[in-house]
Amino acid sequence: MDVLATLYAIRRHLGFAASDTAEDARLLAALEAASSTIERRTRRHFSPRVATIPHSINRQNVRDLLLTEDLLELQSLTNGDGTSINIDNAIVLTSSAIRLTDGTAFIYSDTPEDAVMVTGIWGYHPNWNVAWSNSGDTVLNNPLTAVATTITVNDVDALNSEGAPRFQVGQIVRIDDEYVRVLATDSALNHLTVSRGINGTTAASHTSGTVLEIYQPPLDVVTLCLRWAMWLYKEPDAPAWNLPPVLLDTLDGLRRISVR
Repeated sequence: MDVLATLYAIRRHLGFAASDTAEDARLLAALEAASSTIERRTRRHFSPRVATIPHSINRQNVRDLLLTEDLLELQSLTNGDGTSINIDNAIVLTSSAIRLTDGTAFIYSDTPEDAVMVTGIWGYHPNWNVAWSNSGDTVLNNPLTAVATTITVNDVDALNSEGAPRFQVGQIVRIDDEYVRVLATDSALNHLTVSRGINGTTAASHTSGTVLEIYQPPLDVVTLCLRWAMWLYKEPDAPAWNLPPVLLDTLDGLRRISVR
């Protein structure tokens, strides 16, 4: 599953030495649990995913479509009668609604429930335009086949602008339109072991020299995940109701408000 902070980040957060990897399995489990709980309680996804989601039409307002999740990027719209809607005539309003601007309306054939199909990249990010950073590295496989789970790069542990390794376990990496998740790194061979075609994307072949881009979750979400995971790691048997109030306060500020 997606994690909202990397293994390297939590190890550094706890002050572990670079060579101290004995607790990595527990740390990853804590990151997964913290990420899952944060998304469930905020009713938001903080990692991007590609999906087609059916939406219901409001018969009192047929120009606006309220979205059930945060939408980062609209890719296509199919009306309730099966016809395509030109997305150039659709505006995404603060990621929570779509408005048609050309005088047309959302329509349905039999029922307004789940009539309109919305395809896009779903998730929450306050600044989607800069959510992906250039890793400074590229695919060296010639080519990277659609079934390969090892990506060869120039330098796995070269430092990024923040002084951290450019590739870290837990990252989502974009190769063209495909998302992959970093499962392990090998600095001796400059290999990334990855899970291919994640979050609704499709594993595909990529040519040598293709740029690798790294997803940067919202900073406040990363910080919350690290603090939450650290609490889970240090207090594995503590009941959920005993969470530190500061974590719950931060969580409330990230909660998605549904509009009806």
